Amino acid sequence: MVPFALTGIAAFTVAGVVLLLTGAPESWLWTCLAGALCGIPGLLTMLRHDANRRRRRALSHPEFKVTETA
Repeated sequence: MVPFALTGIAAFTVAGVVLLLTGAPESWLWTCLAGALCGIPGLLTMLRHDANRRRRRALSHPEFKVTETA
């Protein structure tokens, strides 16, 4: 789910930059900003959920290896 959250945040950011460069109404820019900012807590929640799931899986299945990728 993390790639979906990152894609959404990136899409709102790109749309905001395009709208800013084309002189779109200010309310559209605020909508893009709100969309990008609202995606951040969702992204953090998904990252935390994935970390907890990896830990639970490692405890219940000893053959499962947890590797840090960041």
